[in-house]
Amino acid sequence: MDNKGFISIEYLFSLFIVIIIACGMLFYASSAISSDFSIENSLTHRLILDDVANQIAQVNSNGVGYSKYLELPGDRGYFEITVDKNKLTIEYDDKKGETLIPLTHMNSKYRLISGRSYIITKTSDGIVIT
Repeated sequence: MDNKGFISIEYLFSLFIVIIIACGMLFYASSAISSDFSIENSLTHRLILDDVANQIAQVNSNGVGYSKYLELPGDRGYFEITVDKNKLTIEYDDKKGETLIPLTHMNSKYRLISGRSYIITKTSDGIVIT
């Protein structure tokens, strides 16, 4: 401002440039944070899927009659895990992930839901989840 209280054109122009840069940085930061949350959510569900696959493989590698208790977390949102032969599929928030369990023999198809508990047992017919 000069002595008469008028704002110069250079001041208005520099203020406009600073506002544009600040808005651009804000947009970039919000998209980076959103991306981080998405990656964290995907990683969390992938770890759950790998944990279930690991527990089924542990039961399968032990003798007939061996069983293991499985509790799926309920604080990670709603998800469903489908066990079909030697493949696990997790579905959550319109996303889907899969993993294989090698050398596993399952005759039935199972649907595991978040927040519930299951018992994985090895029988003479294969793996049973109740």
